[in-house]
Amino acid sequence: MNEGRSIQEEVLPEFVQKCKEFGLKITPQRIAIYKEVLNSGNHPSAEAIYKRVKQSHPAISFDTVNRTLLTFAEIGLLEIVEGSGDVRRFDPNNKNHHHFRCKNCGKIIDFYNKTYDNLEIPDYIKERFIVNKIKVLLEGICNNCMEKI
Repeated sequence: MNEGRSIQEEVLPEFVQKCKEFGLKITPQRIAIYKEVLNSGNHPSAEAIYKRVKQSHPAISFDTVNRTLLTFAEIGLLEIVEGSGDVRRFDPNNKNHHHFRCKNCGKIIDFYNKTYDNLEIPDYIKERFIVNKIKVLLEGICNNCMEKI
């Protein structure tokens, strides 16, 4: 990222380009939803984004926010973070990375690891499937929760 430019200034051109590429209108609601995911600093749920966007767009519905987030994931603007029975969470970080999820507080932390990026796909998987992406999800207890124990 260039110094002096916000993350929004860096990625909003990509947002506009992706929306145009997939025939999506660039509406104030879509921009607000995308900005809130970017500004969240974590991996927010649709409910968390809805609560924030509703402040500036009181007529927006939860369904609109949820469908918009799913659409953004479909077109590659966001990733969906899979959890173990947790609510669906969204990740604006499109760089190749992995996640650590705290089983106690639910916090999801991004981490980068070239070894995980280059995991060898077992032959029996390669023979039966096409693997497009490798994502490692580690689960345990984060340092903040460990300090409270």
